[in-house]
Amino acid sequence: APARSMARHPLFQVMLAFQNMPEARLDLMDFSVGLEPFDHGTAMFDLQFSLEERPGGGLLGTITYAADLFDRPTAQSIGERFERLLRAVAADPSVRLSEIDLLDPAERAQLLTTWAGDGAEPEPATIVALFEAQAARSPEAVAVTAPGTSLTYGELNARANRLAHALISEGVGPERFVALALPRSADLVVAVLAVLKAGAAYLPIDPDYPADRIAYMIEDAKPVLTITTETLTADLSSYPDTDPGADVRPDHPAYVIYTSGSTGRPKGVVVPHRNVVRLLASTEAWFGFGAGDVWTLFHSYAFDFSVWELWGALLYGGRLVVVPFGVSRSPGEFLELLVRERVTVLNQTPSAFYGLMGADREDPGLGARLGLRFVIFGGEALEPARLGDWYSRHADDAPVLVNMYGITETTVHVSYVALDEVTAASGRGSLIGAGIPDLRVYVLDEALCPVPPGVVGELYVAGAGLARGYLNRPGLTAERFVACPFGPPGERMYRTGDLGRWRADGRLEYVGRADLQVQ
Repeated sequence: APARSMARHPLFQVMLAFQNMPEARLDLMDFSVGLEPFDHGTAMFDLQFSLEERPGGGLLGTITYAADLFDRPTAQSIGERFERLLRAVAADPSVRLSEIDLLDPAERAQLLTTWAGDGAEPEPATIVALFEAQAARSPEAVAVTAPGTSLTYGELNARANRLAHALISEGVGPERFVALALPRSADLVVAVLAVLKAGAAYLPIDPDYPADRIAYMIEDAKPVLTITTETLTADLSSYPDTDPGADVRPDHPAYVIYTSGSTGRPKGVVVPHRNVVRLLASTEAWFGFGAGDVWTLFHSYAFDFSVWELWGALLYGGRLVVVPFGVSRSPGEFLELLVRERVTVLNQTPSAFYGLMGADREDPGLGARLGLRFVIFGGEALEPARLGDWYSRHADDAPVLVNMYGITETTVHVSYVALDEVTAASGRGSLIGAGIPDLRVYVLDEALCPVPPGVVGELYVAGAGLARGYLNRPGLTAERFVACPFGPPGERMYRTGDLGRWRADGRLEYVGRADLQVQ
């Protein structure tokens, strides 16, 4: 049997009481006796709705609510929606409950426009064009550092160009895939860039993947070729180091990343160049990334968080520090690297950051020397209450902690919220904030209708960040990338399978998975 909670009634939390007995009244010769309502000031349940027939017709309703769960405006809005439900049913008893709109017009407009976002997309471009422009502006600036290696923008561009020319000679081009099976290194960055310069999309294969998973990905994506460490040790000096000038367009695929589904069968998510470019352009106002920033390539390049790490650094003239795998698994060593390299932008899953917090607590003197501007969370649900330990040693703005909910199918990030010590101390759920400006985020019920603030629904995302779909899986693509009823004809929205709710202030809170799938 489940453990009993003293915080709620053990059998039910909401009660509806309907009183249709005649009103008790006693009339005597000189006076009358009747019932007077009595409020004993204590809520017996989370919510109690009391309805009473009135002698002249109609119903009189009252709501009693637990003040530690609801405030008066929330209880009042629940009552107003209940009244709309009753009026709709009274007007048409045959109406389906799913067809009744519980929102008033102003509330509906707020949810679908003000809070959801406007979805205005920045000017489309390619990763290649933006990188080559940056390399031309700062050829002598350091672009990538790794153990024993350092490449300037000019050197990185030249090495990637030679490899790109070699790939083109092997038939690589737009709408084709090239598999990468490489360890974390500067060569990995060269290979990714070369594939894009050749016009193709890269397929990252983590060398630690099980053999059967790698075999499935190769069979499914059918890459033109696979780049390994041996490929990069070959003599490419006969190929020119000039930009190859392949016909790369914003809608051409940049990468295909395989994610695990609830069935266990990996599915390849195809993401074009324009999605990555607009992700960075749409978040510039929040972060102000620039040439003075130092980023870490902390995550596996088979995890789409790495896309944000790679191009957040290289498209803005920053420096990318490749973190060796062993260091990424040692919080103490990683803290030392952050201080030594003067890293300013750190991207972390919450679980990885909790480990880093421990290292910072054990050596606060070292932690005090950090030069971070931002720590950006993604990849899993954040528990804000666990950040109190960090805030006990670091100011709210040194660095700013940012939570960004996201999904591979919507290009890394969907939402943004800057945190502070007060937010962390509240400990209420996983706050994920507001959508990125060029996206629209909806919280919908099973009938694809917007749910009121405070009500849990499924998160749907529309706008410029949506992937093409799943490679070779048209049925699954049609199931998850569905028609958007709130946009122009032909627009799609992605059904995330995640549950969330709007808070009263217009910010989103992540609740969990609808299907218990591990992303």
